[in-house]
Amino acid sequence: MSRTTGQHTKTQEFIAKELTYSAHNYHPLPVVLERGEGVYLWDVEGNRYYDFLSGYSAVNQGHCHPKIIAALVDQAQKLTLTSRAFHSDLLGEYAQYITGYFGYEKVLPMNSGVEAVETALKIARRWGYDKKGIPANMAKIITVEGNFHGRTLNVVSFSTDPSSRDGFGPFMPGYEIIPYNDLDALAAALNDPNVAGFLVEPIQGEAGVYVPDDGYLAAAYALCRKADVLFIGDEIQTGLARTGRMLACDHEGVRPDILILGKALSGGTMPISAVLADDAVMLCIRPGEHGSTFGGNPLACKVAIAALEVLKEENLAAHADELGAYFRERLLALRHPNIKQVRGKGLLNAIVIDHPNPDAAWELCLALKTNGLLAKPTHGDKIRFAPPLVITREQLDECIELIKISLAAIA
Repeated sequence: MSRTTGQHTKTQEFIAKELTYSAHNYHPLPVVLERGEGVYLWDVEGNRYYDFLSGYSAVNQGHCHPKIIAALVDQAQKLTLTSRAFHSDLLGEYAQYITGYFGYEKVLPMNSGVEAVETALKIARRWGYDKKGIPANMAKIITVEGNFHGRTLNVVSFSTDPSSRDGFGPFMPGYEIIPYNDLDALAAALNDPNVAGFLVEPIQGEAGVYVPDDGYLAAAYALCRKADVLFIGDEIQTGLARTGRMLACDHEGVRPDILILGKALSGGTMPISAVLADDAVMLCIRPGEHGSTFGGNPLACKVAIAALEVLKEENLAAHADELGAYFRERLLALRHPNIKQVRGKGLLNAIVIDHPNPDAAWELCLALKTNGLLAKPTHGDKIRFAPPLVITREQLDECIELIKISLAAIA
């Protein structure tokens, strides 16, 4: 594959304009993208790359999947938004489809992932007051260290990431933070009768694909059941076939009391998220108590159905399970001295870099970009490798070679 080198005029112009007029709340790689298809992205200079971030797992079905784009275009020419002040012909169809798909009685549609998290927390608190009998304004939610559920003021109130939290106080009360993957800490926290919910990612993605011990999720769920506490599964990044199951919780047979979905629910075309629960939990929220102008809009309903259909029609969960195991096996076989650890499930994987240079992971990602693969460090020394689930074994072999070649940059 031909590859231009260095910073070129078009790239510089786009980056300079962004720096001048856009807030500086991200630190992206120096690449300007203009087109995507399947597992590939092209920049404004015409260079092609393998996408190994997939929009933080929003593009599980691949860039611009034909079926999803067709649904988007078709519905966009009919009706895009009614608000929830009126009924639409698609909300009921979508609600029936997604609740049947995941086996819940009700869905509350939202837009962004963090909106869905906020929604789940509101539902859990209301359930705690109405059903568990927690005294007014005393409900607590247990969260874990290293979590990432978004960056609203409420959500960063229980973040342990200084870059998300520092300088944004005062913070909202009502949360207890315990260590992740620690059942003893969870059992102790659940002794408080005012606990309404336990919010957890089955695998911590932003923390560098931290996979808990086998059995952790099932045991945590059992502890929650015993304490009459809702198990809230944040599957925004781990769900929708990414880890080799439709949901990461499926690896341990756990059915969250409240399930949070987002990202790939639209195949990367628009913000769509959803909160699913059964009637005993969901119907604690009554008309006027929560909502969204765009949540459950006709365009989103049509797109989400298509995105979910693609996951099953193309058997992407099984494909991710098979290729993920192969990918980790190939990475471990490199026996590279600067790869401290390879971890993951399905096609949600990461390497931990061991190097005296604290910027080694960033420099490796720059080398990967030069060689035709896009990935991004997280928390300094970790690099996520999460390609679209439509990647083939042959493409994955080529990517492993690109990773192997790029590692020379930090040798």
